[in-house]
Formats: sequence, structure tokens, C-alpha cells
Amino acid sequence: MSIAEELEKLQSLRDRGAISEEEFVRAKAHVLEGAPPPSAARSFLQHLSRSRSDRFVGGVCGGLGAHTDLPSWAWRVIFCLTTLYFGAGLLIYLLLWLFLPQDP
Repeated sequence: MSIAEELEKLQSLRDRGAISEEEFVRAKAHVLEGAPPPSAARSFLQHLSRSRSDRFVGGVCGGLGAHTDLPSWAWRVIFCLTTLYFGAGLLIYLLLWLFLPQDP
């Protein structure tokens, strides 16, 4: 998307009242500076970690439960079901156990 298209979208949002004048000015400055917009997925992955307190084996489900809308028991059920039906649940759990840092 070009800068002109982004500015047009911002202008239409402001005209419809979806964003305030202050938000428009900040967003316009952000677009004109050329900085990439912050990614919610990147932020989520940077904060993801294994739990020290809510753990049965490695703390992966407790960490996922603390950082998502699903509780840790639901993550445990999901991993068990994917292990039973597809076999991939165990592999994914082990990879997360290896690569996710532990809570500070």
C-alpha cells in the first residue's frame, strides 16, 4: 500500500468520525515517517513464556493460559487431543518447551 493510499484511508476514517483529530495527526506522522506499524503478533510472541507456578510438566500450557483468553486447562486438553488424534501435539509441546523462555 502506498503512502497516498494510507493517507486517504486515514482521511476517510477521520471524516466518518472513527478516529479523532489527535489520532489522525499521530497516525499521519507515523505514516509519513515511514516506520513500520507495530505488529500485535510480534508483541505477543515476544512476551510469551513458560509459567513457573502453573505447570504440570514444562509450564507451556500455564504460560499460554496466562497470555491468551483460554485457561491453562483448556490448553492441556488441546495438546492431549492433538497428540491422540494427530500426534503433532506432543511435538509442538516439546518445541515450545525448548524454545519458550521461563517466566522471570
